[in-house]
Amino acid sequence: MTRAFYEQVADALVGFLPPALRDFQSAVSARNLKIWFDEPREHYEVQTIRAGRAKAMEIGFHAEHSEERRNEAALDKLSTRSWRRALGAEAEAGAFLGRQSAWRRLSEVWKGPGLGSDEAAIEAAHRVSAYIKALEPQRRRGRRP
Repeated sequence: MTRAFYEQVADALVGFLPPALRDFQSAVSARNLKIWFDEPREHYEVQTIRAGRAKAMEIGFHAEHSEERRNEAALDKLSTRSWRRALGAEAEAGAFLGRQSAWRRLSEVWKGPGLGSDEAAIEAAHRVSAYIKALEPQRRRGRRP
């Protein structure tokens, strides 16, 4: 996957979100797309990862505070029953898929051919929009204006 791939995901994402959730900020690189609303350390991400020797794509929500307890608290705000119903069995909550042991995630991993294709970019945008629509209302509850 390339920067152009992630830019395509970002462009397509807007069309999958309702107007109330289009006020996000984002950052694109050659390895990922990060999307956030109020706290950059709690963001949605589409990124290239390694699954063994092969490249894969992770899509979902990350809590990347330096303190593990803050990351756990970010996930605890999300109702498992609600997100499980909206996101299905593919979504998994747990430790970050990498070396950073304090970070947490609620995400899924895609493997296989065609991950950098135009079709994959549209599918990734659609899927990350599902995470945003399922999780962001829960994250916003109880937040001070």
